[in-house]
Amino acid sequence: MESIIWYIIMIPCSLLLTGLGIFAWRRERPMWFWSGSTVKESEISDIRAYNRANGIMWLAFSAVFWISTGLGALSVKAAGIFLIAGCALGVPVLPLVYNRIYRRYKR
Repeated sequence: MESIIWYIIMIPCSLLLTGLGIFAWRRERPMWFWSGSTVKESEISDIRAYNRANGIMWLAFSAVFWISTGLGALSVKAAGIFLIAGCALGVPVLPLVYNRIYRRYKR
C-alpha cells in the first residue's frame, strides 16, 4: 500500500519537473529561474542555447525524483532517503548552476 501512495505522490512531482525542463528547453523567449522574475531578450546572447542549458538543468534535477520513484518499488524507505539526500544536495546547487548559465549567456 505504501508503494502505491509513493507513486501517487512521486509520479506527478517527477512529471512536473520534467515538464519544466522541456518547457524551458523549447521556450523561445529567455527562461527565468526565480518566481516572478524575468530575463529580457536583450540580456541574453544566445537565447536558444541559454534555454537549452536551463532545460538540461531541470531535467537533471528531475532525475533525482525519477530515480527515487523507481526505488520505491524496492523500498519506500530507501527511496525517501535518496529523495531527501538528492534534494538536500540539489536544491542549493540549482541557483549556482543557473547563475553560471546566466553569466555564460549574458551579453
